[in-house]
Amino acid sequence: MGWFPNEEWIEYITKVFMAVAPSGMDQIFPMMCGTCSNENAMKLCFMKHMSKERGGRTEFTEEELNSTMANSPPGSPSLSILSFKGGFHGRTVGLLSVSNSRPIHGVDIPTLKWPKTDFPRYKYPLEENVDFNFSEDKRCLENLEETIHTQNKLSAPIAGIIVEPIQSEGGDYHGSKFFFQGVDHIAHKYGISLIIDEVQTGGGTTGKLWCHEHFDLEHGPDIVTFSKKMLSGGIYHKKSHRPEHPGRVINTWLGDPHKVIMLSEVWKYIQKHQCLKLAQDSGEVMLNGLKELEKKFLGIIRSSRGIGTFCAFDCDSVQTRDKLIQKMLKKGVIIGGCGEKTIRFRPSLIFAPKHAVLVLQKLEDVLLDISQ
Repeated sequence: MGWFPNEEWIEYITKVFMAVAPSGMDQIFPMMCGTCSNENAMKLCFMKHMSKERGGRTEFTEEELNSTMANSPPGSPSLSILSFKGGFHGRTVGLLSVSNSRPIHGVDIPTLKWPKTDFPRYKYPLEENVDFNFSEDKRCLENLEETIHTQNKLSAPIAGIIVEPIQSEGGDYHGSKFFFQGVDHIAHKYGISLIIDEVQTGGGTTGKLWCHEHFDLEHGPDIVTFSKKMLSGGIYHKKSHRPEHPGRVINTWLGDPHKVIMLSEVWKYIQKHQCLKLAQDSGEVMLNGLKELEKKFLGIIRSSRGIGTFCAFDCDSVQTRDKLIQKMLKKGVIIGGCGEKTIRFRPSLIFAPKHAVLVLQKLEDVLLDISQ
């Protein structure tokens, strides 16, 4: 499919993938899954960095080609990708090097010693902790810039920054619009490629097809990765990050072609039934309900947060979190755990306000049972 695409495949690429592309993205490369999407996104950052180092020269020297085969410079340069503490991007060796959510993911695996910086940890409710959270944003942005300065003095300059709009596996940690605008500004200031990993957040449950579009970024990401709810995996990117040589990023079937056919029908359904608006409305009911339950069961649950139906709260202990998951399952509701002691909700795009009410009722029953 990569070397000899037929007309039908090209039509799906343009009428399906590009129809749902994030703002500013004019290139698409389909992938099988989120992991291979993120892994190849990092490769695009390295290629872009080295292209700038060569001054735009597209032909490789004999030394560059030969040293590549020995895993040595200049063909195999010493570069790095900066990531955020608490983030998760995949389980390959490269992606474990930029993941920092659970030790079990990486134990026994030799990873690359790439830099990690702080992601905000807010106090909730947000409206009662404006000053603290603003200071937290500034602290994290200062830490990001200091980390870039420090790393670039070492022998492995930063070629890319990878970040999730919401740190999902790490505990559903959110960053504010101000924080992400700061990350966008810093990446652009230092000429570092910015990858936004939308593998978990893309697809519409935040009320927008792409979560980062909530942040009104001035420059925007250079690369956006996706999978899961989008059915197919893939990499959106700016033309500036398109490799000059064919075959530098390739896979056998260019992702999973039959999933693109399915995505075509899903996108029609999303538009016809206004699923993005539904996610906003249902999310509002869900989050308001969680905040009310916080007041009723003070000390057991806290820090309710969310965008659209992408909602979460923290429990007072891991034991409480695990009890909640099991008791809700017995009531017919599947919820998930993440981070240290967080409950996360991941309903489908047909999840309506009436469903949110039902979930909240069952959650209240379970919390009442646990509290007694």
